[in-house]
Amino acid sequence: MAIQGEWQLKDMVEKVSRCEAEIGKAIIGQKDIIRQTILAILSDGNVLLEGVPGLGKTELVKAIGRVFQMSFSRIQFTPDLMPADVTGTNLILKEGERNVFRFEPGPVFAQLVLADEINRATPKTQAALLEAMQEKTVTAGRKTYELPLPFLVLATQNPIENEGTYPLPEAQLDRFLFKLQVDFPDKQELKEILQITVGNKRPELSHVISGEEILEMRKVICQIPVADAVMDYALSLVVATHPEVEGAPEVVRRYVSTGASPRAAQAIIKTARARAFMEGRYNVAFEDVRYVAYPALRHRLITNFEAIADEMTADKIISEIMKGLDKV
Repeated sequence: MAIQGEWQLKDMVEKVSRCEAEIGKAIIGQKDIIRQTILAILSDGNVLLEGVPGLGKTELVKAIGRVFQMSFSRIQFTPDLMPADVTGTNLILKEGERNVFRFEPGPVFAQLVLADEINRATPKTQAALLEAMQEKTVTAGRKTYELPLPFLVLATQNPIENEGTYPLPEAQLDRFLFKLQVDFPDKQELKEILQITVGNKRPELSHVISGEEILEMRKVICQIPVADAVMDYALSLVVATHPEVEGAPEVVRRYVSTGASPRAAQAIIKTARARAFMEGRYNVAFEDVRYVAYPALRHRLITNFEAIADEMTADKIISEIMKGLDKV
C-alpha cells in the first residue's frame, strides 16, 4: 500500500463509514443492502435491486445520490420508452443557411442513473443501457460520447408482476455487478419507516464523498493484495457453479442448467477487496469472499425447472457450494 499513507487510508475508511451512517438515516434497516450498494460503488459496478413495491428501493438510490456528490438522473422505464429517450438523439438544427446535426444528451449522461422498474421497458430499450453500463460510453450515429466518471446504474425491478414486463436477458443481468434482494422490514423497522414517511421527521442528508474521492478510493482498493489461497477459493466457488465440470457438487448437477460467467469471478475479487477496505484491513480474507458471493452469483446462476419445483433458490445453492468447499 505504498501509494497512500496509513492515516490517509483511515480517513478514507472513516468517510465511507460516515456515508453508510448518513444513508441509514433515510433508509431504516436494510443495513446489508446499504453496505453492498456502497461496495458496488467502490468497485465500479452496477446494481440491480429487486423487491416488492414500497420497500424503499427508489428512496435508497435517491439517498445515495444525496450523500455521494454525484450528478443524479432518474429514468422511469415504461413499455413505450424508446432507446433515444435513454441515450439521447441527434437533432436537426438550422444555423444560418445550413441545417446541422447536434447531439442532445439523454438522461443516461449522469454519474448516478436510477433505472426505475427496468423490467417494464422493451428489450430494445433495455439494451440501450448495455454500452453505457459496460463501456461507459454512448454511441449515436457514427460518434461515441464519453459518460461522466464515476458512472454507475442502479436499477430496480418488481419480482411479483408479470403483466406488462419484459424479464432481463441473461446477457444484461451479467452486466450487473450485484443483484440485491430487498426484504420486507420487521415490525419495529416498519414503525420507524412510518415515523419518517407519515410523520414530519424526514432527515436532512449531507454530502460526504465526491466523485473524485470515489475514483481515488478505487485506485487504492485495486492495490489490496489477495493471497493465493483466497484467490483459489473464489475461483473454485465460480467453477463449482458449472454442472458440466467434473466434480461439480450434486446440488449443482441437479438444479443448475448454466453456471456463472468469468464476470462472476471478477465481481467477487473486486468486491471482496472493497469489503476488506471498508473493514479497515489491507488484505482480503475468506470471509470477504463468502460475504460477496451471494449478491455476485445469485443472478448469474440459471436454475432449471426442478429447482423451481423443489423451491431451491440460487442463494441456497450458493450456500451448499460454500459448505462443500469449506469441508475440503
